[in-house]
Amino acid sequence: MNSRPPGRLPAFFSYYETPLKLISDEVGRIQGWRLSRKTGGWERADELVRKVLLVGGDEIEELSRDEFIGFTEHDRGRYLRGSGPIFALYETVSAIEEQADAERRPLTPHETALVTGIRRKTFVMFEEELRRAGDPAADPLLGAEGGEG
Repeated sequence: MNSRPPGRLPAFFSYYETPLKLISDEVGRIQGWRLSRKTGGWERADELVRKVLLVGGDEIEELSRDEFIGFTEHDRGRYLRGSGPIFALYETVSAIEEQADAERRPLTPHETALVTGIRRKTFVMFEEELRRAGDPAADPLLGAEGGEG
């Protein structure tokens, strides 16, 4: 990615293969938030704002909102363990993907739609849990159909 001036926020990125979002605080300053693979929550990463927006590099890729949600949920499903409805849905996605891998084939259009829908749902569920726990960067509305947090 080449450097680019700040555009519309929120903005979404893969930064060294980790989900990163840039949002605006209540007074208009840009904040960076990186996914924690330990907790599934958001870690403040303001030091990355300048790197992402002005420096760029091959390790930074701008993502659409839907790509960001899918990427975030992919990582949460891969790196986190737990019980309850969110983790049951992560296991469902894993089983779908493992079956396709075992059959040495890509996901079918139906499977792709199912995985995308499940990840959108788990994103909202996880972000709601984070918000209840006080995570300042949690944004369940981001995962709402057509929503911009």
